[in-house]
Amino acid sequence: MRDVPHESARRPAPQQRPLTNAEIEQHLARAIHALRSLQRSDGHWCGELEGDSILQSEYLLMKWILGQEAQLLADGRPPQTLQRIVAYLRTQQREDGGWGQYPGSGTDLSATVKAYFCLKLFGDSPEAPHMKKARALVRHLGGAERCNSFTNFYLAALGQVSWNAVPAIPPEIVYLPRWFPFHLDKVSAWSRTMILPLAIVATRRPTRELPATLGIGELFVDHDARHVLKPTNEAPESWKRFFLRVDRALKWLHARGGTPWRQDAIRRAFAWIEARASAGGVGAIFPPMVYWQIVLHALGYERTHPLVQRAEAELDRLFVTRGVGPDAPIRIQPCFSPVWDTGIALYAFADCGLDASDAGAARAAEWLVARECRTAGDWTTHCDAPVAPSGWYFEYDNAHYPDCDDTAMVAMALLRTGGAASRAAAERGVRWLLAMQNDDGGWAAFDRTRDRPILECVPFADHNAMQDPSCPDITGRVLECLAWHGFGAEHPAVARAVDYIRARQEPEGCFFGRWGVHYIYGTWQAVIGPIRCGAPRDADWVQRAGRWMKSVQKSDGSFGESADAYLDRSRMGQGPSTASQTAWGAMVLQEIFGADDPDLRRAIEWLCRHQLTDAAAADARLNPDGDPAGGWCERECTGTGFPKVFYLRYHLYRLSFPTMALGRYMEALGRGEQGRRLVERGEREALGL
Repeated sequence: MRDVPHESARRPAPQQRPLTNAEIEQHLARAIHALRSLQRSDGHWCGELEGDSILQSEYLLMKWILGQEAQLLADGRPPQTLQRIVAYLRTQQREDGGWGQYPGSGTDLSATVKAYFCLKLFGDSPEAPHMKKARALVRHLGGAERCNSFTNFYLAALGQVSWNAVPAIPPEIVYLPRWFPFHLDKVSAWSRTMILPLAIVATRRPTRELPATLGIGELFVDHDARHVLKPTNEAPESWKRFFLRVDRALKWLHARGGTPWRQDAIRRAFAWIEARASAGGVGAIFPPMVYWQIVLHALGYERTHPLVQRAEAELDRLFVTRGVGPDAPIRIQPCFSPVWDTGIALYAFADCGLDASDAGAARAAEWLVARECRTAGDWTTHCDAPVAPSGWYFEYDNAHYPDCDDTAMVAMALLRTGGAASRAAAERGVRWLLAMQNDDGGWAAFDRTRDRPILECVPFADHNAMQDPSCPDITGRVLECLAWHGFGAEHPAVARAVDYIRARQEPEGCFFGRWGVHYIYGTWQAVIGPIRCGAPRDADWVQRAGRWMKSVQKSDGSFGESADAYLDRSRMGQGPSTASQTAWGAMVLQEIFGADDPDLRRAIEWLCRHQLTDAAAADARLNPDGDPAGGWCERECTGTGFPKVFYLRYHLYRLSFPTMALGRYMEALGRGEQGRRLVERGEREALGL
């Protein structure tokens, strides 16, 4: 247990005049106004969801695989539009010549190889300084032959490596019985939507041969190794050897035409994917949406076919223009996050004292109720007892995959801010959540499941998330939701969940953050739910979590943690200060130690002092993302997609969570009614100060 603060936390902060409660209240009103200004006319919020460079590079490589690099886009935009994506990709190159996963991360070899390949394909000379620097770095890191398997799918489809370097994924897996160790029902929902498209691609092996001048042979150190499968996951060597033998056997079978049922297996796999190609795209997330287009190409579908046209349009909607003018760079989102963003914003409104009598809260609740998932999806195969379909998904449309995290957030937001229809929907969502509890007492994201570590050993598990087991952060959020619906510590589901969380506490007192960065996020989620359900605040495990949170608080009152902590536990709780993580830390301190805690006050005052003024908001140098006055700037990734692999920058986190923390704090001080009156007056008084 580390109760001693970090060295940075021991240094005294510059002395500043303490803020009064009235001043904090004014900052809260400004935050509410800023959040309200970003609400869409139909009541929902949807901030940008930003990933890393692979979104740009994989889209561009896909266009070359499809032979569309010089063709119009689906919406009629000229092919020069792709150069705008290339332009943004160039801006993401690091000083050392590489590309990485998040601000401040180390260089990612696979991301760098893909980015270099894209720049070369779109006209950058290999002898240009930035290309020479990237090439030298790739070779220093061992060469392009060390890329992960997902990168090799792209390289093989463009003739740069042999398909022998790509994991074999036979489409016959659709015939495997459910008792088999590897079955689609046992892998994560996102993996299912990736595996079957890749199974078709790896079987049909669509390959576009490029002129040698466009190839990337110069990035390989060992030219024999470039054509051999080399698993890059973290599996034990014994399991790697086992799965390599399996892979060789499957490729031997492929060379002989596969099983007699191969073509029917491809048809079945295609039908499965097509059924999940909703209006939001396959899985409603970037990787399967890209793979789906390559599948359609490999199976001979013309670009005029409705399936192809829809797939292109769905993916191209993820473009975000960075700047103004016809040549402004474009970056690509991994998906949309409207349900998640709206649930968080509405919950923040509730913490600020707003309910159905507020027009903005009422519109948001109505929008969320309309998106309740009332159709049965993949999750039904995992439920032991029948339950009426309910829950909420993350995106605009993804009916096969409601998830527990969104459902918990939305269900407690609706209960607190909506009318009768909202409460009824929230109650259905809670019943669905109870049916999704795992045998270990926790909750996962998309399925009722259990931990199967062997699945992380297969050669195509580079994304480090082949499965979707229980995690403390989602379990804690579900408990917070259950508390709002009247569930207490005596309820069996709650008791099992609290036991699960306690068993997952790290030796230092914190908790692993699966869906946010990292231990600050995990501790915020894991602690508050059990306390709301009745876990004593003075319990040893709760106090240990609180002491850990205080130990990583900085001298100025803020919190910050880099995704480096996923790679190095000694980095837990350390990193640049951010508004979202400071809000999470503040909410933990308030929940455990109460509103009078001086460290909580320091965190709240830090949020207030770093809130954007009108002048700061108008200064593009200080506010490059154009956040509204009353919001906050935050350049770091504080969201997690796949730990150690892919991270997310939610552009609304830096506003919604500080608003939530300030609202909770003022409500706890008994200032909630006065704050509501400020809101009802349109925040005019606060905004004028």
